[in-house]
Amino acid sequence: MDINKKILLLVLLILNLACKSTSEKPKNNESEWLSLFNGKSLDGWNMKLYHHKLGDNYANTFRVVNGVIQVNYDDYENQLFGERFGHLFYNKPFSSFHLKFKYKFTNQWLKDAPYFTYRNSGIMFHSQDPKTILKEQNWPISVEYQILAEENVGEPRPTGNMCSPGSEVVFNNVMDSRHCIKSTSETLPWDEWQNGDLIVYKDSLVIHKVNGKEVLRYSKPQIGGEVVKGYNPEIKIDGKRLTEGYIGLQSEGQGIEFKQIIIKNLK
Repeated sequence: MDINKKILLLVLLILNLACKSTSEKPKNNESEWLSLFNGKSLDGWNMKLYHHKLGDNYANTFRVVNGVIQVNYDDYENQLFGERFGHLFYNKPFSSFHLKFKYKFTNQWLKDAPYFTYRNSGIMFHSQDPKTILKEQNWPISVEYQILAEENVGEPRPTGNMCSPGSEVVFNNVMDSRHCIKSTSETLPWDEWQNGDLIVYKDSLVIHKVNGKEVLRYSKPQIGGEVVKGYNPEIKIDGKRLTEGYIGLQSEGQGIEFKQIIIKNLK
């Protein structure tokens, strides 16, 4: 065999091995659903409560019971909330994603909690890093998928709203400085499981869904506004677009349960 044929065979062999190696690489799972909650423990999550340091789960506020994450105040001294606004954060930030979750309120509401927290909770996203939240900071700089349920029979109280602690968004093509923007959802019972969807495309578009139906959309989430207090001023840079951040489950004095929390990265 002459030298040219040997070289040709060697090249073909190398190309074949390269193709085989490429085909045997694991598939990219970024577009697949990932479960954020294992149904057994709070592994992968960390908590931050107002007046407490990161990781201090005061009175076992966040716990896992019968396969669900509970916000539970059974162990609070004298059943007093004490303004311990809290959040349970997943330990990884996300940018463009589709989050799905189920939630249901419980009949627990602490008597000294602010009136607006009754049958009220939420899921924060594009939140600042929990490590940067100061001990005496009341809420994280973030955007909120607000969860509400019926308060008084016959009175409309939509869920899947947007609230903006330390942030602002563009709604109907106008920068909207309101702290909360109502959705178009129906008023839902407090004691039944409901489905929420949060679809976020970085800092360009955010869509809220309730039980599979779109109820709100807005764009350009960015740092701004007031509401949040006790923060590090180096973190709150008004006008800075929120392109990614952490996801947190809220505790505001009202008991609630979460389950089947899954997420898919979007390109």
